[in-house]
Amino acid sequence: MFWFLLLAMVVVVAAVTLAVVGGGKSAILQDVAPEQLTDPLPATRPVGRADVEALRLPVTARGYRMADVDDALGRLGAELAERDARIAELESALAGAQATRAGRPDLLKRPEERPHAPWESPEPQDAAPQPNAPRPDEETGR
Repeated sequence: MFWFLLLAMVVVVAAVTLAVVGGGKSAILQDVAPEQLTDPLPATRPVGRADVEALRLPVTARGYRMADVDDALGRLGAELAERDARIAELESALAGAQATRAGRPDLLKRPEERPHAPWESPEPQDAAPQPNAPRPDEETGR
């Protein structure tokens, strides 16, 4: 039994040595070209939901390729920032239009530049009443 195990071990060591050292001109395992991102996010138009759902990142031996993941996340982050800025701009324009339509003064302009309603005087009024001026209650007697 001992001789059988020794002979089997010698055969296995010889086969492994021949496979590693003298494998011929071709390697045992061919080098495979790394997977590339086949359908990146579109560069000519904004990214849509279908683009994100169709995105498939290539897998390597240790997970996803970091460069492809970083590129995709960077592009999505830029798109979201651009959309947030556009939404804020449109909301600001809408608030300004509603304020103008409602007759409220534009808060971004100086008081002398704001349009006045016909019943308002453009000059600022004194906050304190004049001491000798009659009050409205005394004139009517009420």
